[in-house]
Amino acid sequence: MSAAPRIALISAVTAAIPPARDALSEAFPEAQVWNLLDDRLLSDADARGGLDGGLRSRMARLIGHALAEGADGVLLTCSLYGPVAQGFRSDRPVLAPDEAAFADIARAGYGRVLVVASFEAARDDSVARLSEALDASGAEADVRGLAVPAAMAATRAQDAEGLVTALIDACRPLAPEVEAVFLAQYSLAPAGERLRAALGVPVVSGPASSAAALRRLLADGEEAP
Repeated sequence: MSAAPRIALISAVTAAIPPARDALSEAFPEAQVWNLLDDRLLSDADARGGLDGGLRSRMARLIGHALAEGADGVLLTCSLYGPVAQGFRSDRPVLAPDEAAFADIARAGYGRVLVVASFEAARDDSVARLSEALDASGAEADVRGLAVPAAMAATRAQDAEGLVTALIDACRPLAPEVEAVFLAQYSLAPAGERLRAALGVPVVSGPASSAAALRRLLADGEEAP
């Protein structure tokens, strides 16, 4: 590994890139960020009714390209393709978008977790995947979900203040009932710190957990989450 590790971010939408890049800048500032964008990944999956064999192979080729061209680690920013990352075999870290976040939640032992997304399908998918990950790790938690459509509107308008306000307003009534909040989409991650301060509970996000995990894996030599 070079003195400045190269981290390849493989994305399906441009909105996921800044949160992942900013998290790496904060937690792993010595890393060089390399962006690989395929903006047909989601639309093609929608047209095919989900993640089929051809799309799995396509993502595997993207990961292989990143590694072949010198990436020291790879982070996918689209949860739909997370299973490809988790099934990819490499001597270098290849992380699914939420893999490190789920591991952080399991290690912390939170008993009640609120999963927050900007639309219902993302909420339901993330609740199911987090629940499965916690079960597989032996952790026990009550995982509930919350969809915040106003957060999607704010993200589309690139309204950072509106995003924070929408998330705080939606989550605050539930904060006394949970021990942690998980932000299910990379586009919500920029609001994480202010949401934590407003709610008074830990806020976990994919970008922050993944950046910290890559730092540990590459700089400290720890095993993958």
